[in-house]
Amino acid sequence: MNSKEKLLLFALASVNFTHIMDFMIMMPLGPQLMSLLHINPQQFGFAVSAYALTAGVSSFISAFFVDKFDRKKVLLFAYAGFVIGTFSCALAPNYEFLVAARVLAGLFGGMIGAQVLAVVADTFEYERRARAMGILMTSFSLASVAGVPTGLWLAARFSWHVPFLAIGSLGLVVISLVALFVPPVNKHLAAATPGKRPLSVLTDIFQTPNQMKALSLSIVLMMGHFAIIPFIAPSLVSNVGFSEHNIFLIYLVGGALTIFTSPLVGKVADRRGKYPVFVFFALLSLIPVWLITNLWPMPLWTVLLISGLFFIVANGRMIPTQAIVSGVVLPQQRGSFMSINSSMQQLSTGIAANIAGAMVYESASGRIERYDWVGYFSIALIAMSIWLAGRVKPIEAAAAVPAPEEARPETDIPDIEGIELATNNLKR
Repeated sequence: MNSKEKLLLFALASVNFTHIMDFMIMMPLGPQLMSLLHINPQQFGFAVSAYALTAGVSSFISAFFVDKFDRKKVLLFAYAGFVIGTFSCALAPNYEFLVAARVLAGLFGGMIGAQVLAVVADTFEYERRARAMGILMTSFSLASVAGVPTGLWLAARFSWHVPFLAIGSLGLVVISLVALFVPPVNKHLAAATPGKRPLSVLTDIFQTPNQMKALSLSIVLMMGHFAIIPFIAPSLVSNVGFSEHNIFLIYLVGGALTIFTSPLVGKVADRRGKYPVFVFFALLSLIPVWLITNLWPMPLWTVLLISGLFFIVANGRMIPTQAIVSGVVLPQQRGSFMSINSSMQQLSTGIAANIAGAMVYESASGRIERYDWVGYFSIALIAMSIWLAGRVKPIEAAAAVPAPEEARPETDIPDIEGIELATNNLKR
């Protein structure tokens, strides 16, 4: 990996850091927001899902035009709007305004994740992509180690508005990083099909079972993950007896561990295969998912051990999955497909948060009840994701298989017929 690729990943990881921070900070602020804004768990679940649902809609709409532009320009546009939405959250005086601000942030934020993944997929070939995804995922780790604890400290020291103000301010710096270190990403424009109808984005997906399986994998995995996430902090405070001031330790420990494990998972996935690595971490994740949703009063170190394992295996599932999903389309359709994929992911996280909110309730004693139901729901979806992942085939790997020596043309012209044949085979 050369210096330009490293700087590119640094800029994209910075985008992801602030983007993830904006989404993550809402969940550990749950106990404080429910108390200060006088809202119940269902209203809090809706506030979390407002961003995700809006982001899902915007990602879906953007799928019809993003492949017509340089990916860098689309990323800059979306990120600038996201920063405005984050500053709006910082100014929110009440619950209703906060929800509206989350909608605004989601409107632009929904486009960011897909563009980041599309840039990485266009830059790194399939054989090196999991490693790049692993490095990119360290942004999640850093958000957990530095971002969330700092945000919670700012909220406790000043108010819950300040973390959003800090994220928005940092976003202004990140815009310059993108402008400096992300080169134009427009090779897909040369390979675009002239006169292609916008709705062909959807018809191509519906007519390609392999792409449908990839989307289903993203939906099921994200629902299984985010069903339990919004109520981890409230359940730790209400059911385990955690102090609100100690919530940051969950993210600090988990994030610190994944800083080291994420790049390693990416390397192993490239060497040993994306699917076997995914299955290993998906099966291992069943243990902390059950434990987290069935916690009882216990020592601090025990909770940190369980949550740390959860962070490691959750990251371990996501890294090979991103590489698998990004490999089911050719570059000229990748931006649109990844936008649809991002849309489905965002919508599924919003739906999962609302399903979890409908399952749990706060008892008269203040406990979060029926959180174990959410855990069983998550476990069922993780099991389904293992089955789906095994049925997704990377089109790039199939198209890149070299022809027999005697059949290879003696020119440098790409084997277009071979690529089309591999594409058609995967559509069956």
